[in-house]
Amino acid sequence: MMDIYEFAGDDAMIWKGGAWMPLTEGYCKGFDLDLEFGKMGEEFVEKVLEGNSKIEVKTERDIWKTTGNIAIEVRCSGKPSGLSTTESNVWIHLLAYNNEIKGGFIFKVGELKDKIKKLQKDGNLKMVMGGDNNASQMVLLPIKELFD
Repeated sequence: MMDIYEFAGDDAMIWKGGAWMPLTEGYCKGFDLDLEFGKMGEEFVEKVLEGNSKIEVKTERDIWKTTGNIAIEVRCSGKPSGLSTTESNVWIHLLAYNNEIKGGFIFKVGELKDKIKKLQKDGNLKMVMGGDNNASQMVLLPIKELFD
């Protein structure tokens, strides 16, 4: 980008926030580091979308908004299920409210399992029954603690 600035000078423009703005000399400070970091995320998503990763997608209904928790099934009818048995290596947990996706989280399955184990070891994990006929055992994960 600095090459563009050096070539075009004060006439160089960049699209930012929905409008063309002047590209100033200091604008690109650290751009190469930001670009390298951004590529890491792009490569992760590319691998997922190209089918190089198995994906588990769960959608959380409205209650997360009032409880601050997400629920992840680990057993059903007394047998391991959900996160305990997934063969996926990526877990996508979407948050819906009023039947509209508001956002979500993407986890590496191994790291999500490690997070649950740590919360359990620290005594900060709550288990509940739910789902059809209350047959599913689920862990409740506080959203605010997901990335501590």
